[in-house]
Amino acid sequence: MKINNLPIANDQRLTVFGGVNVIESDDLLFRVAEEFKSIAEKYKFSYVFKASFDKANRSSADSFRGPGLEEGLESLRKVKEKFDVPLITDIHEPDQAEAVAEVCDVIQIPAFLCRQTDLIVAAAKTKKIINIKKPQFSSAKEMFHAVSKCEKAGNSDVILCERGNIFGYNNLVVDTLNFQILKDSGKPVFFDVTHSLQQPGMLEKSTGGRGQYVFDLAKAGVSQNIAGLFIETHPDPASAMCDGPCALNLSELDNFMHKILLLDDLVKSK
Repeated sequence: MKINNLPIANDQRLTVFGGVNVIESDDLLFRVAEEFKSIAEKYKFSYVFKASFDKANRSSADSFRGPGLEEGLESLRKVKEKFDVPLITDIHEPDQAEAVAEVCDVIQIPAFLCRQTDLIVAAAKTKKIINIKKPQFSSAKEMFHAVSKCEKAGNSDVILCERGNIFGYNNLVVDTLNFQILKDSGKPVFFDVTHSLQQPGMLEKSTGGRGQYVFDLAKAGVSQNIAGLFIETHPDPASAMCDGPCALNLSELDNFMHKILLLDDLVKSK
């Protein structure tokens, strides 16, 4: 499996899916994409820009969801043209798959939707790389069924993404053994460190988070010899329109990636 002719594999240098949680404006996308691309070139890692056009799974009807499919894909297209970077975004309905595949290089299946067979099959049939988030309520081994659905639809280019489990309320726990179990699928494994920091239902109308621990948790995941890291940033997390409490401040990205890649290189050294 490759993006821009660079391999995505558990024994290769870390690939990063990074960007913002949701499209707030083109200016925000450009600012974040420019910073990520510059850092990716500086430290020589494979990079895919991430942003969502719709956050359908929100705590409240009053929560910001994004610009929607048509406007959102146009914004993502601008990022691709301006910065020459591959793209990843998530879909929520089967009929979104083809339109997204025309613009994006990787299609993401959200954690809460990873059991939706029609959604997975529609994404797989586009022949794009499929990134499937492991739900908070599922074991790692259950994800093998999602892989099988893609493969039966004719697509073996599947990534499995760990994002923690919930045991009760308002907290997520990352079991590092899950990374090894997910790797038993034979697929590249990523770690969504951003959403593993969530505190679901902690705030009155939105999800809380523990963004101050992003580096600590990222180190735990990267130490497990994995293919990639999924991380969301924002220039001002406190004002982010979605999942700000979990986001890495964009000003900290360079130092964060420098240290994480040192660890990744050490773990994968021979």
